[in-house]
Amino acid sequence: MTDPRLEIAARLVRGVLDPLKATFVGKDEIVDLLGVSLAAGENLFILGPPGTAKSALVQELARRLEGRSFEYLLTRFTEPNELFGPFDIRRLREGDLVTNTDGMLPEASLVFLDELLNANSAILNSLLTVLNERMFRRGRESRRLPLLMVVGASNHLPEDDALGALFDRFLLRVQSDNVATEHLGSVLDAGWKLDVASRADAERPAGVTMDDVRALHGLIAAVDLGPARPAYVELVGRLRDGGIAVSDRRAVKLQRLVAASALLCGRTTARVSDLWVVRHIWDTEEQQEVLAGIVDDVVSRGAGAAAADANDHPRARPAERPDPERLAADLDRLAAELEQTPESDAPGRARLRDQVSLLAGRCEWVGGEEQRGFLRERIERLWAALGTR
Repeated sequence: MTDPRLEIAARLVRGVLDPLKATFVGKDEIVDLLGVSLAAGENLFILGPPGTAKSALVQELARRLEGRSFEYLLTRFTEPNELFGPFDIRRLREGDLVTNTDGMLPEASLVFLDELLNANSAILNSLLTVLNERMFRRGRESRRLPLLMVVGASNHLPEDDALGALFDRFLLRVQSDNVATEHLGSVLDAGWKLDVASRADAERPAGVTMDDVRALHGLIAAVDLGPARPAYVELVGRLRDGGIAVSDRRAVKLQRLVAASALLCGRTTARVSDLWVVRHIWDTEEQQEVLAGIVDDVVSRGAGAAAADANDHPRARPAERPDPERLAADLDRLAAELEQTPESDAPGRARLRDQVSLLAGRCEWVGGEEQRGFLRERIERLWAALGTR
């Protein structure tokens, strides 16, 4: 008998995620990651410049879910009261330090923190507890939060250890860039319709409630990860060998996202194709192409044993054509690393060979022949320096 909670996952896709994709042109990847993060109860970080629909996406998601949301733009001077609420004056007169959280972050199910990495030391510890434990602690106060997901956004990556710890609480990361010029007309049309609809229909019916999503969380543990686990173990090992840090803690938590991918496809059994989520665990922009190459290789070989069908997640297909500029930057990085890696360091040079091999495969998917030829020349020089040509 089919678990009725799978119908919630189907409604989340039909009533929330698909309309978001129709509204926000060129943002399908971000919408899919919002969906899988919401279904898993994990946090998502969006990297991108202002004006690339980061806040609009989350606002529209919140409008389509019946429940409380909270949004705030952080600055270096943001104080705890601005996020968590002031102390209750009436209780303070009685000698009790109790926070009045009405309408603030502790009462929200969905939270969006714009310019997240402006967080200062005054709010950092409280935010870490919220993100990691779903708890609010202030003085002697301690309460569990109804929080389902936090979406953080910034136009840059962390530059110090304290903010690195905050960034680490966001299991998945995705970039939001301006859409290509050829799609600008569609963006303008969709943006106009969204603006008119939000003004005329501010109280649109919700397709899914926050309580529905909580019920869906209860189904995560019922997903059978067994069919995907051997490939997942291989994938984590290859990422570590390739110089991408995947701690045991992160490897364990990522399984929730693999399970969430299965649920959004109407399944309670995970497949190798659900490992697509691992493309989005990068710490630096330079890691993205290497990650995509490793993940796509593992997923495609898994699909060879079990042919892809309509019940695979749409993100399981190989990543879109790689960015030649990013590939060139990655090859520059590998060349610099190779100069610092002596021939006596066999493991280090083996890791570099693996990365060059992966990037060589990605280069073959670059669209322009001239760009592809330029990248091939760079790769040949790296192979020669590694002594394999």
